[in-house]
Amino acid sequence: MRNVRPVHPEPETPVLHDVPNTFTSDAGGSARQEPPTQLKVAPLLAPVPPAPTVLLSVRRQHPWLLVVVDDTPSAYGSLVWALREAARREATVVAVAVADESEPDHTRLEELDALVRRATEETGGSAHVRTAVLDAVVLAALTGATRGADLVVVGAAGKTLLRPAVPRTPVRRIARGA
Repeated sequence: MRNVRPVHPEPETPVLHDVPNTFTSDAGGSARQEPPTQLKVAPLLAPVPPAPTVLLSVRRQHPWLLVVVDDTPSAYGSLVWALREAARREATVVAVAVADESEPDHTRLEELDALVRRATEETGGSAHVRTAVLDAVVLAALTGATRGADLVVVGAAGKTLLRPAVPRTPVRRIARGA
C-alpha cells in the first residue's frame, strides 16, 4: 500500500490594482498618467501543510500452539504435527509436561527438552519452541477453556476473558435451477 496524502491546492493570492487617479507632470508641463501598481494582499487563509502520515501497523500476534506431552506415542505425534503447523503459520509451540510429584521438575523438563529436540530434528527445526512444566491444576484450567468453560486471566494489566470460538454452522448449498 502506498502512502497517500491529501493534496491541498495553493490558494490564489488576490491582486488589487491601484485606481489610476494620480497624475504627474513632467518638466514640460504635460500631464501623464502613471501605470497602475499592483498590490499583493496576503491570503485570508495561509496554506496548511499536509498532516504527517502515520502508518499504523496493525498486525496480529503470532499464534501459540500448546502441546501437552506425556509418555504416550500419540503425544509425540501431536508434537511433530504442532512443529510443522507452527513453521507454516509462523507460530510458537509451547510444549508442556505435567508436573509429577514422584520426580523433580528439572528432571521432567530435561526429558521434555530431549523429546522436543528429537521432534525438531525430524521436522527440520524451523519453528519457535518453548518448554514448560505445568502443575496439573493450571493445565486443567487451560484445557477446560478449550471445552467450553470460561477462563478469566487476571494480571497487573487487567482482566481478559477467554472463550472458545463458536463453531460455524455448515453452509448448505442449493443447486442452480432447483
